[in-house]
Amino acid sequence: MNPSGDKPPGSQIPATRESASVEAVARVKTPSQRVPWFLRVFQPAPALPVTLTDPAAIARKYKLWQIRVLFFSTAGYATFYFVRKNLGIAMPFMGQDLGITKESLGLFLTLHGVLYGISKFFNGFLADRANAAVFMSVALIASALLNISFGLSATVLAFGILWMLNGWFQGMGFPPCARLLANWFPPTQLATKFSIWNSSHNLGSIFIVLLCGVLAPINWRLCFFVPAAIALAAAVVIWFMMPDTPPSVGLPEVEGTHSEAGDQSHGEDFKAFVREHVFRNRYIWILSAANFFVYTIRYAVFDWGATMLMEAKHIKIMHAAGMISGFEACGFMGAMLGGWLSDRYLGGRTARTCVAYMALAGVSVFLFWKIHTQSELVITGLLCATGFFVYGPQCLLAIACANLATKRAAATAVGLTSIFGYASTVLSGWGMGYLVHHYGWDAGLLFLVACAAIGTLLFILVWPAKAHGYKTSAA
Repeated sequence: MNPSGDKPPGSQIPATRESASVEAVARVKTPSQRVPWFLRVFQPAPALPVTLTDPAAIARKYKLWQIRVLFFSTAGYATFYFVRKNLGIAMPFMGQDLGITKESLGLFLTLHGVLYGISKFFNGFLADRANAAVFMSVALIASALLNISFGLSATVLAFGILWMLNGWFQGMGFPPCARLLANWFPPTQLATKFSIWNSSHNLGSIFIVLLCGVLAPINWRLCFFVPAAIALAAAVVIWFMMPDTPPSVGLPEVEGTHSEAGDQSHGEDFKAFVREHVFRNRYIWILSAANFFVYTIRYAVFDWGATMLMEAKHIKIMHAAGMISGFEACGFMGAMLGGWLSDRYLGGRTARTCVAYMALAGVSVFLFWKIHTQSELVITGLLCATGFFVYGPQCLLAIACANLATKRAAATAVGLTSIFGYASTVLSGWGMGYLVHHYGWDAGLLFLVACAAIGTLLFILVWPAKAHGYKTSAA
């Protein structure tokens, strides 16, 4: 990678965030005075002059920072799952201890999910104009404190309010990651790097399930206290170890990420940029609509998978749980391969990869539905194939939106897709339940095949889109 060196020479790259912050305070005067004191911490880190002129030295320095960004953003977002997915393991014990009904517990999850999707959109707009490391750290701290409060509570009303608030702060976790990756990696590498980062979903889920599986039998409240302590420690590490943009550490902008409108991120110029590159970009709207159907399949299989396997395929619960784990694991591999294929053979045009993935997801669901067999190996293989092909678009369409919107509005664009994604719970949850209750599993699986077909058609509509929206974009 050879970042462009079009920044003026100046000071050395700071070794720590502390030294960068000291210089930032000295450099930012008038603008900060117009921002309320409690919001100044979120201001993007100011650009430092570039002193390196040797392309090889710049590339080496970039490599080190990129590794740091990828590692800490992945580990950091995985930690968000520690203070989000812990409720599912604690719920049975909460019900026994406090007498809370399944209906009430399910309502917590629903309200949390809806507010989470809305938060990802609105906080995407804010994250595009904020210091990514600070934004992410504050969100993680807030979620940890809410988890502690949740663990100390004992009433349904308190649980509901606290988990809804947690949904809002959880929605602040992904947007800064989108901003970081779009700023630190060129469009031709973003699909590969983003697919690696996407493993944070799987890693966070696996670790918190294992941890809470040990803690819940001891005391369900530990499922909130211990993950909260881990999240607080992680937030501190992210604050001090993760950078904001390349210029904030004295490096030039990533080559190939210069937009025609420049890189300002505040005021009317930014709003106009977002309107033009996000809300008036028909491809981003089509991808958002496609995300609705991708998430419908993803959550329908994840949420109803165990019940479906037990009732439609007569699988024992322990075996069904293992099959759902396989669905998740293969999803991780599918996203990784899809990112590599997009960068290696399609020049970063991830929407084109999604066409094949979504079509094959439909084929996998169809075969799962129509092949009548008692072989658990065959059933597991078909379910894992579904996960492999569904998680490809789940990861890749976010990359497509981030590239089309450019690094200036990547978080906003991905936030828009999230609203559509989490709105899908209406179909994957209530809709799927209604169909199966009244018409059986054949109707439910036919519904998922139809979702895959519609999603495939929507991805085909995005086929002509360029790889990205930067000035140097190739047709």
